Amino acid sequence: MNADLLCGSLAEPSRLRTYSAVVLGARTPHQIATATGLDPAVIGKAAQRLLKTGLLTASADGLHPVEDVFKEAARSGRREVEPLDPDPARDAVLRAFIRDGRLTHFPTVPAKTRIVLEYLVKSFEPGRSYPESEVNTILNAWHPDHAALRRLLVENQLITRTDAIYQRTS
Repeated sequence: MNADLLCGSLAEPSRLRTYSAVVLGARTPHQIATATGLDPAVIGKAAQRLLKTGLLTASADGLHPVEDVFKEAARSGRREVEPLDPDPARDAVLRAFIRDGRLTHFPTVPAKTRIVLEYLVKSFEPGRSYPESEVNTILNAWHPDHAALRRLLVENQLITRTDAIYQRTS
């Protein structure tokens, strides 16, 4: 079951109250009516819909919630994310600092800073010369403090600067 179907199944207050009562231990329409104050006819319709969508199951002793549907819906809604780096350890570092193609904050651990900088420097073509304004534009796409990024890239020898012209070193 996907998240839309799950939410739609519980969007009606009578279905939500019926499901909640069953989760809390009500098994029969009478017990659900006592717990919710709903009319038995309303409970019958709600239970039918919840049974049909797979949120409830019925057995000889009454209705039971199917709780795994929430995990299933969460998993089905999760988009496949392409790794930022083939190395899982480096990918984990990059994911901690890069969201939606932007650097969220600067790492404080030098080894992590290096991993992030090595990733960001790929925005520059090797062997091509860049004026400072173009470097700023490229880095500003990653983080608003492009000057700090530029300085870190130079300090870590990932780009070189000669007369305000920058080049990627590798």
